[in-house]
Amino acid sequence: MRRVRLGMVGGGQGAFIGAVHRIASRIDDRFELVAGALSSDAARAEASAKELGIARSYSDFREMAKAEAAREDGIEAVSIVTPNHMHAKPAIAFLEAGINVICDKPLAATQEQAQAIADAVKASKAKFVLTHNYTGYPLIRQAKAMVANGDLGELRLVQAEYAQDWLTEATETTGNKQAEWRTDPARAGAGAIGDIGTHAFNLALFVSGLRPEALAAELHSFAAGRQVDDNAHIWLRFNGGARGTLWASQVAVGCENGLRLRIYGTKGGIEWGQENPNVMTFTPFGEPKRIITRGGAGLGGGAGDWTRIPPGHPEGYLEGFANVYTDAADLILGQGDGTLLPGLEDGLDGMWFIDACQRSSADDGAWVAR
Repeated sequence: MRRVRLGMVGGGQGAFIGAVHRIASRIDDRFELVAGALSSDAARAEASAKELGIARSYSDFREMAKAEAAREDGIEAVSIVTPNHMHAKPAIAFLEAGINVICDKPLAATQEQAQAIADAVKASKAKFVLTHNYTGYPLIRQAKAMVANGDLGELRLVQAEYAQDWLTEATETTGNKQAEWRTDPARAGAGAIGDIGTHAFNLALFVSGLRPEALAAELHSFAAGRQVDDNAHIWLRFNGGARGTLWASQVAVGCENGLRLRIYGTKGGIEWGQENPNVMTFTPFGEPKRIITRGGAGLGGGAGDWTRIPPGHPEGYLEGFANVYTDAADLILGQGDGTLLPGLEDGLDGMWFIDACQRSSADDGAWVAR
């Protein structure tokens, strides 16, 4: 099976998420990184490309899109791993050039940018993938299959949370570049709700299959001088009468990367946590709790197809990310339908979530309809 020729925008020296995307794209040997505009600074872009062994280096993504589209051996997909406010322009440039786009989440920093991307996706024949990487975890896909199969019955309650503590203090004032841009409203667009809340929201929708009808939110910033939210409590109403809550915080001391999902229906409930992602509990109503393990017997929904090593050997963040990239490769090469891949609609859901949370909180927690 041949590799997909991949380019990258952003993700140069010192960039955390760029390295994650590169590793994920290579785990299953489905991509070959051959070009990049890794920095807007030409010298830094060239140095990063040389360090990574990338054949073609550009300092401008527009030049890259034009040049790669004109080559017979040009890239077939581009990975956009810039800060949020820089997603739209590169995504649009490559879509207009007919090059498939794999974009980090959230979709954009503003509703206007998100709509511009949406218009470009609809006008292009190229594919668009949004890397909500937690959808790639095998047991999350197992949970989705169980819900779809009716194992939980009619859904009643969805509880999602994503708690961290790395912004407990004003880390953005200490020279931490990740904290600087993630707490800058001009670059990030939102705080905890955009950075991690969108992950929890996406996961809730992905597994449950529900659609949001309205939400009410209280956003708060605990760190002195911080311009974006660092804690959020959100109430959700879904189609069919289900109710939900979502908590996103980056000031919860003792929480490292506490993404958790719990879904309860008339026949049973499931619980999963990202810090122990190889185990999920399923409790049928009136029966003992069952422990489901990644790689264990009886998995459905294709979950077993997305694990690479024998049971008992842990897999996690990078492998889940790799599953999204592998699905993307299949989609690009016409070998898969992308059913499990997050895309434009997921991105637009996330942008609605951010905007609705901000509007609700500004209106003293008033409900905002979808």
